[in-house]
Amino acid sequence: MGHEQYLLLMAACVVITLPLEFVVGARVYRSPRRLLIAVLPTFVAFTLWDLAGIVRGHWTYNDRYVTGLRLGVIPVEELVFFLVIPLCGVLTFEAVGKIIRLARTPGRLRFRWPDGLVRDRADGYAETGGGRGA
Repeated sequence: MGHEQYLLLMAACVVITLPLEFVVGARVYRSPRRLLIAVLPTFVAFTLWDLAGIVRGHWTYNDRYVTGLRLGVIPVEELVFFLVIPLCGVLTFEAVGKIIRLARTPGRLRFRWPDGLVRDRADGYAETGGGRGA
């Protein structure tokens, strides 16, 4: 691995957490406005912090692990990091919340597209574990 190492690591993070959306049914990608509200403040804050750190010489990025593409002085990989890591965090948070809600619900657990994991209730309906506006 060389210059693409950082980007490949970010791609791996997205691929690893993707089943949380489609298998568990975290419903993060289906709520783009909520996702933007969750990710954008983090992205802006850390981009400004990174910019200040680079300009002041507090840290640098090893050219061996990045592509060399930059937006100003910030490597593109760092900007991707500020999007991908919060996205993976939100996916994980929502998936764990859904699993906990489903664990507290009686019935047979099964997979149903597009909801992901659901529990069959005694009244014949399926509990999606959605809860909080999902």
